[in-house]
Amino acid sequence: MKKFAILLLGLILVLAGCGAKNNSSSTSTKTIKVGTTTSEVPTWNLIQKLAKKKNINIKIVRFDDYVQPNLALSDGEIDINAFQTVVYFDDFIKQRNLKLSAIGTTNIWPMGIYSKRYKKVSEVKDGDQVVIPKDPTNLGRALLLLQKAGLITTKKGFTGKGGLENVASNPKHLKITAVDAAQTPRGLDDSALAVINCDMAINAGLNPTNDSIFREDAGNKAYINIIAARTKDKNDKTLKEIVNIYHSKEVSDFIKKHYKGAAVPVNKPVSYLKDYKQTQ
Repeated sequence: MKKFAILLLGLILVLAGCGAKNNSSSTSTKTIKVGTTTSEVPTWNLIQKLAKKKNINIKIVRFDDYVQPNLALSDGEIDINAFQTVVYFDDFIKQRNLKLSAIGTTNIWPMGIYSKRYKKVSEVKDGDQVVIPKDPTNLGRALLLLQKAGLITTKKGFTGKGGLENVASNPKHLKITAVDAAQTPRGLDDSALAVINCDMAINAGLNPTNDSIFREDAGNKAYINIIAARTKDKNDKTLKEIVNIYHSKEVSDFIKKHYKGAAVPVNKPVSYLKDYKQTQ
């Protein structure tokens, strides 16, 4: 009887130990810091809630410029970021020699031309001041948009990489000034036109769908935004799960409803971006 009691006690302890181990494994939570911009926080608030169901704790770190999120990612201050187009990302990591990789697509945020003076591009007058973002990829993107609007032409073969020297003709003698992307909405007070990135327009209280007088279409792969991670982490299962959550129907439906056309969901694998070309 004594031996039986000892065996029974041992069995109970073993089972208890196994139960504790399984319970601990099933409730372990991984924390991921996500760097994003103010305009994208509502989407990440939803993803944060959905991720909790999968034992992923997302902490949202907000940035209001296009430089710090990649530097913070490279330095390990955050685990992923989501704010930039693939063409901007590729140029940035090349210039800074950063070991970062795109791991998922998010949305297209069409760039727009805005004005407090005019309702139509055709109303633009000779000598008007135009403010555009100054970082290389967004500057080129703005020039291509001004060309599509019929205000300038760019040099033959221009794909969006380069500065104002790529303007071939400027029949209205527009005075084009490049400033930090975050400052472009302020240019509306002193300039006739401002070319503004979609998220910066939202941050400034503008409605990209209704307030812009001319916009990009949403079909250019170069302007698809991406989720980026450190290259060594690009195959991390938790990060892949976050991409899957972003591509879920619930998140896509939220983006369509909340942004009302200002952001267009792109639920494609990263391989979809390999053949992008920056054109209008």
